Amino acid sequence: MSAQEIFMIVLRFAVISVLIYFAIAVGLILSQSPSETVAGETIDFSGQAVSATAKPVPLETYQTRDGSSLGYRHYRSGKADAPLLVFLHGSGWHGGAYDGLARNIAEEAGVEVALPDLRGHGPSPQTRGDIAYIGQFEDDIADLVDTLRKPGQPLILGGHSSGGGLVIRYAGGKYGQTLDGAVLLAPFLKYDAPTTRPNSGGWARPLTRRIIGLSMLNTVGITGLNGLTAIQFNFPGEVLNGAQGETATAHYSYRLNTAYAPRSDYLSDIAALPPFLLLAGAEDESFNAQAYEPTMQQVNPNGTYELLDGKSHLAIISDDRTAGLIAAFVKALPTGGNARRRRLESRPTGRLTRCLPPMELG
Repeated sequence: MSAQEIFMIVLRFAVISVLIYFAIAVGLILSQSPSETVAGETIDFSGQAVSATAKPVPLETYQTRDGSSLGYRHYRSGKADAPLLVFLHGSGWHGGAYDGLARNIAEEAGVEVALPDLRGHGPSPQTRGDIAYIGQFEDDIADLVDTLRKPGQPLILGGHSSGGGLVIRYAGGKYGQTLDGAVLLAPFLKYDAPTTRPNSGGWARPLTRRIIGLSMLNTVGITGLNGLTAIQFNFPGEVLNGAQGETATAHYSYRLNTAYAPRSDYLSDIAALPPFLLLAGAEDESFNAQAYEPTMQQVNPNGTYELLDGKSHLAIISDDRTAGLIAAFVKALPTGGNARRRRLESRPTGRLTRCLPPMELG
């Protein structure tokens, strides 16, 4: 057999392999579509902070690098040396749900707080449930920080649920070295992390086959289908039909969903976190709260872990203990920016998880 014949056989095999790869990817994408509704039990929304009578701080806007105007709520502490806490909402909702928590943190800790409505969310997004590219959330957060942060001001990034996952992603990305601390309320680590319950306790319906197909295309640099819906959320009917229903975001594109979570090697992102507080409800329906510390402590010893006895995934937002624990954590951080750069190599071991009873403020 000549060299040319061998070359043609190899070439034919390579072409067939590529065609099979793309056929599998496209087949997986086409095999699954969003449903009109998501059925089944979901997480408990009874303690949700946004109600028909709630009047959160009005939205202000800031400019992003692509020229967009995005909304955020601003809670000023009145202290010249106040650290800045940018707090990120969880999936499907917006910053208004955390208005009460932000007010309490600003008052108890003397912290300047910003609650952004992440791109694709809130009352009037440009494109609900979608962004332009994976990584745009991180760029938007950096632009908000540049808008608000004073020279030398300590910066803390916080978030709840998927917002907490975005904090972890941010810490492991190109802006991570700007952080002095992090606050994680029941954060999403990854779909395959020991902390994650199946379908996040009924809240999420991922289009798994479609996600796999899109991931295959992204692996070879094809991103043109990243705007397709990849996950849906199981909002209760009373929420969707209520006063805030039109502000809910019930589905995400592949690129938004990917941008909202830690990277595939989520432990590397966790390892990059600055000193952090992790707080979760002991009865969290979406995540196994007891698994946070053993999962994260193995790669990052800088965490403090608190479990709120009897509290669910959403109930921790409005629990009276949450703001107090965050205030205590912030006050204990070194002052002056950037404290992270001054950390010693001999780091303290992580603090043991406490399960706080309902009236203990820690």
